[in-house]
Amino acid sequence: MTDSERPPRSGEQYLISCGDYQAVISQQGAALRRLDWRGQELIVPFDPNKPVPTCHGQLLIPFPNRVEDGEYTFEGRHYELPLDEHERRNAIHGYGYRHPWKLEEKTPSRVKLSWRTPNMAGYPFDLTVTALYEVTADGLSVTVAAHNYGELNAPWACAIHPWLANGKHKVGDAIDADNALCRLQLPARTHVRVNDRLLPIGTESVDGTRYDLREGARFEGQAFDDAWTDLDHAADGTVTAVFTRPDGIEVSLTGDDTITSFQVCTGSGFPEATKPAGVAVEPQTAYANAFNSGIDLIVIKPGAETRTRVQFSATTVKQ
Repeated sequence: MTDSERPPRSGEQYLISCGDYQAVISQQGAALRRLDWRGQELIVPFDPNKPVPTCHGQLLIPFPNRVEDGEYTFEGRHYELPLDEHERRNAIHGYGYRHPWKLEEKTPSRVKLSWRTPNMAGYPFDLTVTALYEVTADGLSVTVAAHNYGELNAPWACAIHPWLANGKHKVGDAIDADNALCRLQLPARTHVRVNDRLLPIGTESVDGTRYDLREGARFEGQAFDDAWTDLDHAADGTVTAVFTRPDGIEVSLTGDDTITSFQVCTGSGFPEATKPAGVAVEPQTAYANAFNSGIDLIVIKPGAETRTRVQFSATTVKQ
């Protein structure tokens, strides 16, 4: 079998489109591999045959970000997860991104994939998770649903990890210069403080600080790998982060009422080979170490289900 006859290493690639939007979803991890609008990349894509750098487009389940020492206690039982951020001794970003997902449905504008949690000691809860990607004239929606088929309550948190493209496609240090010209409007009143292991140690008001992004601050001179919480949700329960690029494209990332925080990472200090040409803006149902802190942790009862929906949309604005 020749290389051209072999499937991509990230599995089947599902193309969906409608109107000005086109997206590609990878079978491995049900990851959002690319998202284009009018021929422009809205997220930084990744090569389907290479390891995914810096979690591009991945679904972070059953927990986003970090679990301290890979250990947690839930409802009186102690669990140990494999460590995969060894330098900081953390478990990170869950397990859904590692596995091939099962195709449940495919049309020209939508694709639905499913994944059953594997039988592992550190997370023995029996969930089936579905990811529905759907493109309409208004943008791309992602709906992640987790159903508990087991006999135990299951701890759960969910996030999606897109790197919003800055439109410049540069590499190395030039990325920081291009990111500096971007703006992010984030309706959050509280910044999450962390230690040198990037684990939360408290919160603080954004008032009068560089963490106040409510008016659409530029990234110039800023280096973030931080979470924001206490979000201002609209009357319909949604919350929207707005990323504005130097080329005038404005990307809105809207989460439903289950989104309680956003993680933002500029990639500053990353190795040149893996530094993305953009900024990660990650809607989350809970921020780091929720399995230990319990903050915003979702508990799925046996027979119950939880859903989270996020929407991407784009427009052009005058600069």
